Amino acid sequence: MRPRQFDLIAFDWDGTLFDSTAIIVRCIQAAVRDVGGQVPSDEAASYVIGMGLMQALAHAAPDVPPERYPLLGERYRHHYFARQHDITLFQGVLPLLHELKTRHHWLAVATGKSRHGLDEALRHVELHGLFDGSRTADETAGKPHPLMLHELMREFGVDPERTLMIGDTTHDLQMAANAGCASVGVSYGAHDPQGFADFRPRFVAHSVRELHDWLQAHA
Repeated sequence: MRPRQFDLIAFDWDGTLFDSTAIIVRCIQAAVRDVGGQVPSDEAASYVIGMGLMQALAHAAPDVPPERYPLLGERYRHHYFARQHDITLFQGVLPLLHELKTRHHWLAVATGKSRHGLDEALRHVELHGLFDGSRTADETAGKPHPLMLHELMREFGVDPERTLMIGDTTHDLQMAANAGCASVGVSYGAHDPQGFADFRPRFVAHSVRELHDWLQAHA
């Protein structure tokens, strides 16, 4: 059965599939505190989710000098890996992914996480075989640069008009626009969905259930 509109569906990870926004915010704040920077607000820390790690930390802690960025990144990873097993998929994500697979979509992950961090998350038995490809910020370019999507489209031989990006941040939606792809936003992650309109997503889902229903009808 040929998909209705999109052959390739790329998902952001944190805040879209994985319920990790709150923990990432706390880890960013703890890392900045550890290196003596001014601790960012929840809003400022959540804004950078989806960027590559160093880009995100530099944006969240502008008073920290560049020579301390490696330590800042090390402290973030320390706090995150200590809590990573407390993070779970949003309820309803697994049935959604399984249904999309039965409809013969290619499924991919396009994330600001590192390759190591994504591989750790994908080791969960329940996720084996669900994703056909993935790209991370440390092996391509950070969002909103479109390189992740360009590489995934080349890998599967899919045109931009047959590709859909799904994410919870303006970085995700801007990346899709930069790549010439359609996008869907989700409002239950890191960014206020009021900022999504500039990037003209096809739909904004306020729950995994709404995302499931839209994809079932339109993808």
